[in-house]
Amino acid sequence: MAHILTYMTFIPLLGAALILCLPRAQHNLIKWTAAAATVPPLLMAVWLFVNFDRTQAGFQLIERAPWITLGSFKAEYFVAVDGISITMVLLTALLSFICIFASWGIDKAVKGYFALFLLLDTGMMGVFVALDFLLFFVFWEVMLLPMYFLIGIWGGPRREYAAIKFFLYTLVGSALMLLAILALYFYNEPHTLDMTQLIANNATYSRQFQLVVWIALFIGFAIKIPAFPFHTWLPDAHVEAPTAISVILAGVLLKMGTYGILRVNFAILPLATADLAYYFLAALGTWNIVYGALCAMAQKDLKKLVAYSSISHMGYVMLGMASFTQQGISGAVMQMFNHGTVTAMLFLLVGVIYDRAHHRQIEGFGGLATTMPVYTGVTALAFFAAMGLPGLSAFISEVLVLLGSWQSAKLLTAIAATAVILTAGYMLWTMQRMYFGKVNEKYATLPEINGRELFTLLPLGAIVIVLGVYPAPVLDLMTQSLHQLNQMVAPYL
Repeated sequence: MAHILTYMTFIPLLGAALILCLPRAQHNLIKWTAAAATVPPLLMAVWLFVNFDRTQAGFQLIERAPWITLGSFKAEYFVAVDGISITMVLLTALLSFICIFASWGIDKAVKGYFALFLLLDTGMMGVFVALDFLLFFVFWEVMLLPMYFLIGIWGGPRREYAAIKFFLYTLVGSALMLLAILALYFYNEPHTLDMTQLIANNATYSRQFQLVVWIALFIGFAIKIPAFPFHTWLPDAHVEAPTAISVILAGVLLKMGTYGILRVNFAILPLATADLAYYFLAALGTWNIVYGALCAMAQKDLKKLVAYSSISHMGYVMLGMASFTQQGISGAVMQMFNHGTVTAMLFLLVGVIYDRAHHRQIEGFGGLATTMPVYTGVTALAFFAAMGLPGLSAFISEVLVLLGSWQSAKLLTAIAATAVILTAGYMLWTMQRMYFGKVNEKYATLPEINGRELFTLLPLGAIVIVLGVYPAPVLDLMTQSLHQLNQMVAPYL
């Protein structure tokens, strides 16, 4: 299918433009237009999943055209997918579609909300397909403004504080990334922003140059993951953001940090990656796992608990990436996909109970399994998936990460494996306090989860179960490309 990646990226933008032309009072028309704009990318994602050539390690569905030509400066519209980006493209298309329906209850400035959401969709998709560094940076920045307004206008009581904090953190990372892009551009002769050319030249970069640029890029991406100590924006942003925006934050935006490290740091700066990965990815990732789990255990707000659990789970991604083994790095990228589906379920479920009770205090509930049995069943599935129980998707990815990392960092792997107990502790403790025991009379008549809410949750639940039993469809997508990526770093280990 010609130009499929362009269509997937820009159809949501066309939807946003169409929404801006609709009458402000036509809420239903605006919402259905937004939903319609996310359907074609989702269908094309299914086509991509079926037709992606799993035997090739290189880029596929390449589209390139001149974009900016000014004297000797050239930038291209250059997009493609490979085994590293394909799962993120699928995840973005799926969660964007689901989040439109999770946003159905929005009744304030509806036109602005859905137009900004679709603009955000374009930015996210663009980041995962762009192969020109300037184009990549533009899409990266395109995400920033809609996310700022979506949190700052439609968020909770402290929305302005959370939005500004998110904006400033991300802007610092963007500034460092821009400096790194300039350094790479001018270091190469002839100057280029073509990522494939930057990768081809990676043996010509000096050690000192690689180390400096690697650290600048790493900070930019680590803020997005978020890795300790750059994580403090995340709990505030999650707590204040509307449900659907929390889903996008955890499901897609956090993955951009680890995706960026794989796409840029690993491939373009392999020598520095070999030198620094143990400290900046393996050790820091393990700290993220333990620190995030301990913080989650101390939370009284359910949404904040899920936010800190995300910090913990993204630590497994960092640990697996640093292993430089086929199992570890495949487990890391699969964990990115699995965390996207599992944490999306968790935030959607938090939204279900918040819409009814208008608070998220864990101690304020009790006996929800009696009043809302279907909701409790779906929550149990999401909780068990987050705990990494066998038979569910996160188990496969976490085991692959631990199998891979054991070969290069036994102590860190042992610490990371032990932290699974902490995850089970805060998840089961939360379930006991909210869903079992005596029914809180104040919430004895809470309505059960409705059809629209189930519509957003069941596809994710099905993916969690299917990939827990049969992970090959996702693993096959990425194996060749990740093997090739490992081979780039291997000579320097």
